[in-house]
Amino acid sequence: MNRIRFAFALAALLLWAPARPQTAEPQRSSLPSREIAPAQLLAELRKGGYILYFRHAATDFSQNDEKMKSFEDCANQRNLIDRGRSDARIVAAAIRRLGIPVERVLASPFCRTVETAQLLFGRAEKMQEVRGGPSAPADAERYAALRRILATPIPAGANLAVISHGNPFYSIAGPPYLAEGETAVIRPLGADFQIIARIPADRWAALASAARN
Repeated sequence: MNRIRFAFALAALLLWAPARPQTAEPQRSSLPSREIAPAQLLAELRKGGYILYFRHAATDFSQNDEKMKSFEDCANQRNLIDRGRSDARIVAAAIRRLGIPVERVLASPFCRTVETAQLLFGRAEKMQEVRGGPSAPADAERYAALRRILATPIPAGANLAVISHGNPFYSIAGPPYLAEGETAVIRPLGADFQIIARIPADRWAALASAARN
């Protein structure tokens, strides 16, 4: 009898318990990646109208951001290592040599992303929107501003550079994760966007020779 009463009490409790809110997933691009040949990729980038999304260069994973007091508090953030700085300089030289025009440079306000932007292009326009909203809840609205940036068409003649992090891009573009220093080349389509290339940091220098073959 006691077991029966307990079962009824448990069932009543479950019926009256408030349902846990469902967290919406970030909206991802509905289009599959479409890799194009190196020669065509270089020609398109020289014409402009694309977005170059860079994940910041290599960092020191023994550091973290837990104690940071502000975005300017670099001492309490995860920062670039010398290899990351060297990689960024090499990529910057390759982009200049390839004649790829970049007009605006938007950067997440963390020290590692701003420094990467400065090393790549000598400038950085700090923008909270390119890293997403508050860390909780991680819902569809968190990365809505970034998704709009990646979908907004860019006028021909130059490209837009965005220097940010791996998690925001994964959330709206899907796997695989961008490696540190890796670049996604994005074609903005107004209501959506499409990835046409992923370029690791050590492959920029080879793009020109690959395009000639």
